[in-house]
Amino acid sequence: MHMTLRTHAALAAALFAASLAQAAPPAFTPRWQIDGNAIRWQVADTHRDQLEMSGRQVSAVIDYGSQADGTLLLSRTVVWPMLRTIPDDTHASLIRKFGPEATPAIAIDGAPAAEQLRQVRFDGRLALQSQLAPGLLLTRTLTPSPDEPALVERLELVNNGKTARRYSFAALATSETTPADKGTHGAYVIEVRSPVREGTLAPGARTHVDVIISGRLQNEMVYVDGEEALQARARKVAQWRDELVLETPDPVLDAMFAFSKVRAAESVFATRGGLLHGPGGTRYYAAVWANDQAEYVNPFFPYLGDRAAVQSAVTSFGLFARYMNPEYKPLPSSIVAEGRSYWNGAGDRGDCAMISYGASQFALAQGDAGTARQLLPLIDWCLEFTRRQRDADGIVHSDSDELEGRFPAGKANLSTNVLAYGGLSGAARLNAALGDPQRAAALQQEAREQRAAIERHFGASIGGYDTYRYYAGNDKLRAWIALPLALGITERQRGTIDALLSPQLWSENGVLTEAGDKTFWDRATLYALRGLLKAGELERSMPYLRYYSGRRLLGEHVPYAVEAWPEGQQRHLSAESGLYARVMTEGLFGIEPTGLRSFSFAPRLPKGWPRMALRRIRAFGTGAQGEGLELATTRLKPGQPGQRVLVRLDGKILLDRAWDGKAPLQVTLPD
Repeated sequence: MHMTLRTHAALAAALFAASLAQAAPPAFTPRWQIDGNAIRWQVADTHRDQLEMSGRQVSAVIDYGSQADGTLLLSRTVVWPMLRTIPDDTHASLIRKFGPEATPAIAIDGAPAAEQLRQVRFDGRLALQSQLAPGLLLTRTLTPSPDEPALVERLELVNNGKTARRYSFAALATSETTPADKGTHGAYVIEVRSPVREGTLAPGARTHVDVIISGRLQNEMVYVDGEEALQARARKVAQWRDELVLETPDPVLDAMFAFSKVRAAESVFATRGGLLHGPGGTRYYAAVWANDQAEYVNPFFPYLGDRAAVQSAVTSFGLFARYMNPEYKPLPSSIVAEGRSYWNGAGDRGDCAMISYGASQFALAQGDAGTARQLLPLIDWCLEFTRRQRDADGIVHSDSDELEGRFPAGKANLSTNVLAYGGLSGAARLNAALGDPQRAAALQQEAREQRAAIERHFGASIGGYDTYRYYAGNDKLRAWIALPLALGITERQRGTIDALLSPQLWSENGVLTEAGDKTFWDRATLYALRGLLKAGELERSMPYLRYYSGRRLLGEHVPYAVEAWPEGQQRHLSAESGLYARVMTEGLFGIEPTGLRSFSFAPRLPKGWPRMALRRIRAFGTGAQGEGLELATTRLKPGQPGQRVLVRLDGKILLDRAWDGKAPLQVTLPD
């Protein structure tokens, strides 16, 4: 069958139009429901999942679920980041997995009990409720100790029946001493302990026993009180929830934001090198990365104001600063083993661009001149290193990018160059805030030149869209075309938005790393959502934000943003939760630091929302006391454009005005 030229042209046009179509988020049926400050799964089928929880000296990945016969599935992978093994490298944390052997044998009326899982609830502590017999419920509540190297599991038995029942919990007292020559600090002791408990449980009565899984140096003593640990964890989670509060008409967004704060802030470990934020995932602890910490999560911590998290950011930048050198050799990508060693196996990933961008954003948001001056030498060194990687066309070269060779990045990639621009822009604002306008002007001019070079070199038509190539020779759409949007580069905004939301990149799991592949990394999706919202594309992007948030919070693998798939099997790495929070602070509310005590913001209301607010913000030197900074906006008239915007500091009104939703508003806080 022969096709006429006209028919062929029409078909080609139709195919091209189809390629430009916007991918609709698929239908989503939640497995979980929001239950106050928690999420809850009423068990009705076979399913398994896992989540991670962390404290200062321990982290635990809990695998749980309902098996084919309805019985409880439970195992606990416990990580002690400061009990270092040999070789003392990135993955040298002491790790053990505990299954049924870490559960006391339970008998009811003299017969072994089988746990039929009925409900799972998570509010920062994981509660697994099972039925042992009619009217007899057992709830296991698992939590890391906030301060001690232990996982606590409380087993509470409740008799809701009408007759008394005899019960017994057998004692647990197991101990393992690791070989001294396998640990950097000698032998370690791992213990699983719970007391024997037996008796008769009257109708309406309850009893409990606590299982403590602990790890320690052989010559140390660790004592953990189960009740104290459970309450301390609850208080800590409540503290994170009560700061930087998002209030919108969408309960899923509010809840996902609240859980993201918990995951981002809990993963701070008390290492011998100071407080260090670690990604987690049973592999990445007592170490920091130029992307995960410096670029992704550190710029978020000033808004939350958690003292330990802020200190971990300062400590991480200090560790990188130790590697500054007069020859301008690359900084390591990661500093591991509590600060004693480093990893640079992927060469220069554009790490200095990551650090200069992240450190300048952190310093501006923290709003403290002393901290800013402390970080300025590192920022300046990173900017100079980046300058020395520029070619004659103004393009910064690097060996790879944050994907470390998993996908091609050429000799110069878009990610490194956009982050270099972000570092220059942030440093310009920081120098201006510290009283050096001449230096600030020079950096701002350099940023403009970098931006122009990005447009000249990377601007291209890819996949039918007027967007960016990722490197010279790249002919496939890549997820990181979202970076220019997130950092305020708008030259190719329309084509980039169309590309990100096209079937070529958007999938049921968010933005694909590369068109035609199945791999996804949540960090790219979160940068894309942030950039889309920051660009003001609310109506097109909100369905995707709602879908992504619902799937991560209430779907099959909950309740946090994940790292990647297939690599890592969607681990709940903690910096990704920081990126989710930044979708709201920098995307939905459009907050952008302009000085130590000033910022711009653009809180555009999505269609159908009468109001939204972000309360108890601790950034820009507002301090940990008082009500903090509040940004709120309401629609002037239902269904009409125009908003009223209100800014308060400790209850005092700083700004109250009508706003057309276009140019960002400028705010300077009083000294």
